[in-house]
Amino acid sequence: MHALQIPWDPIKSIDLGFFELHFYSVMWIVAFILGFYITKKIWKNENQSNESLDSLFIYSVLGIMIGARLGHVIFYQSELIKDDFFSIFLPFSFKDGIRFTGFQGLASHGAAIGMIISMYLFNKKVLKKTILWILDRVVIATALGAVFVRIGNFINSEIVGIKTDSSLGVIFSQNNETFARHPAQLYEAFCYIFVFLILLYFYWKTNKSKQEGFLFGLFLVFLWTIRFFVEFVKEPQGDEDLAAFFGNVLNNGQLLSIPFILIGLYFMFVYKPKNKIA
Repeated sequence: MHALQIPWDPIKSIDLGFFELHFYSVMWIVAFILGFYITKKIWKNENQSNESLDSLFIYSVLGIMIGARLGHVIFYQSELIKDDFFSIFLPFSFKDGIRFTGFQGLASHGAAIGMIISMYLFNKKVLKKTILWILDRVVIATALGAVFVRIGNFINSEIVGIKTDSSLGVIFSQNNETFARHPAQLYEAFCYIFVFLILLYFYWKTNKSKQEGFLFGLFLVFLWTIRFFVEFVKEPQGDEDLAAFFGNVLNNGQLLSIPFILIGLYFMFVYKPKNKIA
């Protein structure tokens, strides 16, 4: 069983002299580029303008990145507020001197909240349809983006799983470890591929895109259910104050996933729009 365990010690970045290119950042860039391409196809199918698509891209990038960063700080690393406040907003650490770190903490829960807020603002300022109409369509690209973000986490040897004797275990050598862990990042990435394909199928092959809120709800239920169960084989990502408050029955990631799942079920099976989509 141990013979098949994989040592993982990749190169995380390339030094270009004037700039150090991190592969984790490349995965985010790939996620946004593919997301833009997919949404462009959907936007064309919906007879929406390229100008509104450009605005959508800007709102999405800002909403996801700001939400992901603030989500990590609030849910997992709240000590930064007191110890190194400006590192929350800048890719530098100012504690014990100034050094470039990149944004090393990004939380998917925060990204989801940031995306919803940014889509609300985008709809109010630009599109003027309904926020659910937008969310039903952007979650398709978001699901695929999540795949590449988790691959980036794997490259960075972060968000690792708990110890395992399974032959599927990975030895994260860059973390100075000699034992195997579950590659929780890859579990999530693999499952998110199916979330993307299912959403793609429901949008192009069924009339569910006409049921306002359904695709958004489906995305929430599938993605956060996967996240909930993968958390069982994942190491805690930081402060577990929320988990402690609820008696440590579930961890932070699981507790934060439950509201998203419930909201998703509501939009799939309960929500009735006031006006039907034309």
